[in-house]
Amino acid sequence: MTYDRIPSVDALMGLLADCADVWDTPDRSGDPMDILDHGLQVAALLRASHPADEELQLAGLVHDIGHHLVPADEAGHGRHAASAVEDLLGPRVARLVAAHIPAKRYLAATDPRLVLSPESARTLGCQGGPMSAREQAEFEADPDHEAAVALRRADDAGKVVGLGVAALESWRPVMRRVAAEAVRREQDRMSTSRSRAPLTES
Repeated sequence: MTYDRIPSVDALMGLLADCADVWDTPDRSGDPMDILDHGLQVAALLRASHPADEELQLAGLVHDIGHHLVPADEAGHGRHAASAVEDLLGPRVARLVAAHIPAKRYLAATDPRLVLSPESARTLGCQGGPMSAREQAEFEADPDHEAAVALRRADDAGKVVGLGVAALESWRPVMRRVAAEAVRREQDRMSTSRSRAPLTES
């Protein structure tokens, strides 16, 4: 891993801004838009379909930043993005980001009507191909699998060149809310852990 975990909302906003004019493939042979435009479209679609789930929306916004963090690692870009944002946005956002590739594999195995972009179809093989029956059952056992599928469907749909969506800056307050909630939950977890620690004799 050749990048640091993202420490603040400002740092994440800066990284996303840097994704303008950066493509998922270094030679721009992949999907027909840069990472920022794609992320903004995916986030907008999820805001429309899941207006109460800001963690899912942000997962859509940041799901492809791994292409920028570690260029040309197609199979690993979801993990890289998840690792980079987990401390800031919390474990659920990170899990959903990491799951956007397994969700593609799941849909490739279970949805005969699935239509992938040429680039997504090309990379399916290096990402493991359609899931086996065992893998499908494990994926469906995750309580967030439906959210992961929603992200994946938005990922496949959010590739419309020239589509107008809300600007990156509109997502700053959402990031602040989600980041603040992630801190609160971690503090609660640490407090609970301390309260359950066994007493020792002095």
